[in-house]
Amino acid sequence: MTSDETRDGVALTNLDQPLFDGADATKRDLVDYLDAVRERILPALRGRALSVMRVRPGQPPFMQKNLPKYAPSWIRTVTIWAEASHRQVTYALCDDRRTLLWFANQRAVEYHPALLAGDHFTHLVLDLDPPEGGDFALVVRAAELIREALGQAGLAGAVKTSGAKGVHVFVPVAAGPGLDDLAAATRAVAARAERLDPALATTAFIKEDRQGKVFLDSTRAGGATVVSAYSPRIRPGVPVSFPVPWDELDRVTPRDFTIRTAPGLLGDGDPWAACLPAPQPLPADLVEEGHTIPVARVQAMHEGKRRARARRGD
Repeated sequence: MTSDETRDGVALTNLDQPLFDGADATKRDLVDYLDAVRERILPALRGRALSVMRVRPGQPPFMQKNLPKYAPSWIRTVTIWAEASHRQVTYALCDDRRTLLWFANQRAVEYHPALLAGDHFTHLVLDLDPPEGGDFALVVRAAELIREALGQAGLAGAVKTSGAKGVHVFVPVAAGPGLDDLAAATRAVAARAERLDPALATTAFIKEDRQGKVFLDSTRAGGATVVSAYSPRIRPGVPVSFPVPWDELDRVTPRDFTIRTAPGLLGDGDPWAACLPAPQPLPADLVEEGHTIPVARVQAMHEGKRRARARRGD
């Protein structure tokens, strides 16, 4: 295959093809964007098992976890046991420019690093989603509830647009807590935020139970991934997950940040690195409270089965 150009030893091909339906962008636009923001996105990816969302012409997007066998030998990897699929998964570590460019050439649009670096769970994360048809302003109000709940617990976090309709709140965590404690603390923060304004926010995992409220998703702890700051999303116009200072969150919308606009908004800085507080220990009372709260996915699974039996008249 003849390359259109080569950067950092990586052959780039078919750069003028449309990226995906509705993107209003080409593969070249994706490559140029990721190359332009590499000094910001690479620190968020480095040393973390990486999953990517790829798009191929004429095919639906798909998540890629295992690094393909045809990948260059110079890409660093880490092998992790996947409990859900009961197999070893070999993930890429996107540590440098040429690895990022290689992924861009593979039409990897979204970058989802693990919340685990080495053996340390590094962040407590809340994912806030608006109700169907709900305005972004509702998410902003719910994010302030999370911020207040964190503050009452002696914690601080940073916020970024998800690149879709919601926001992500990241709380850097000091080394020490295991998966169960981190997950428990995340549930407790969400529950405390919900109690601050139950008419606005909910932790209900089953959609039909949310009643038009903002969903405070506390299930991202441990093996889950969250799209990286500065990552594009497979959405019309190719929006980008972008950091926003807390006091400016009510002045933006997710549509403000795309692969075309984001580089110019960054200037010479890295706002995500600047917004993130230092790693913090998890308060014991937060962890203790969280262990009394059922795991949302498990609770939803049992409730779903119960409702199915009720519908059948069992």
